[in-house]
Amino acid sequence: MLKPSLDWLLVFVPATVVLHSSQPDSHLATFACACVAILPLAGWLGTATEHLAERTGEGIGGLLNATFGNAAELIIALAALQKGLFSVVKASLTGSIIGNILLVLGASFLAGGMKYQTQRFSAHGARSQATMLTLAMIALIVPAAYHYLGGLNLAKHEADLSFEISIVLLVTYALSLVFSLRTHKQLFSGTAEPEDHGNHGPKWSLSRSIGTLAVATALIAWMSEILVGSVEHAAHQLGMTSVFVGVIVVAIIGNAAEHSTAIMVARKNRMDLALGIAVGSSIQIALFVAPVLVVVSRWIAPRTMDLVFTPAEVVGMALSVVITAQIASDGESNWFEGAQLLAVYLIMALLFYFLPEAAH
Repeated sequence: MLKPSLDWLLVFVPATVVLHSSQPDSHLATFACACVAILPLAGWLGTATEHLAERTGEGIGGLLNATFGNAAELIIALAALQKGLFSVVKASLTGSIIGNILLVLGASFLAGGMKYQTQRFSAHGARSQATMLTLAMIALIVPAAYHYLGGLNLAKHEADLSFEISIVLLVTYALSLVFSLRTHKQLFSGTAEPEDHGNHGPKWSLSRSIGTLAVATALIAWMSEILVGSVEHAAHQLGMTSVFVGVIVVAIIGNAAEHSTAIMVARKNRMDLALGIAVGSSIQIALFVAPVLVVVSRWIAPRTMDLVFTPAEVVGMALSVVITAQIASDGESNWFEGAQLLAVYLIMALLFYFLPEAAH
């Protein structure tokens, strides 16, 4: 009964555009309107992902959801790069990585665990993804260590170091796709028996699923861009720092659709798909989106972007990867493990909330 009423909320999509254009100073109203507009679009994204996964398998379904979700983020980051806003781009990357593996995965474990005592997924697939996350963290820690330990004389080599590390990451990510989608795809195909989906009507065709995913993603990207512009002003009015806004607030809003999809499929006991969306999205941000931004910045930005993140960002990402790898490596989840991941996310949020602006 609720689904038809959610579709009525689509009227907030044009309403958000009109409000943003006609009353650019009404930040709080625009923020609220855009939030409501994203809800039915997130529902579309989730439904399309489910139908897609039924036809392509959990691994490809999760990858496509993460890719479409991160496409919007990549577009927004490219726009920020052209303006030379490197700290904003890095903060959004940090927020996406931390948010996906702590908030999204934690909420999925909690939501699914409230319905099922224990949920299972491929332990081999989870360990492989945890290793990829660890590799990504090594690649992000090394440039920061070089920067903070090497001294000023080595600063001129940072851009070259980051560029070459980015090439290594892109090649490794391409190899990981071959591994997970071709040579060892059985490790990511799913182990638990999902709920019966018979009450969802006829299966969508592949073209309809991908088309809906593309349209919903494009509209969410549009709404997210408007919403991010509004929330920054609103947050600053409430006394929040730009670090907190970039790492926590913008990341939560920008990934709202992925959050809802992962939680929705977890409630249906499709944990391999939920894991593919949450962890797969973080891997894609670290091993594909960040390196692509570094490479592309050589041509579109005032200077080349590097991979030197602040100590707080590096510590936040590294500790998030450690706890996620620890929890997910056994191939089982429950509600308490979800609560533990959410607790770590709250600790990270507090760190960035109290971190002074100058520390960034």
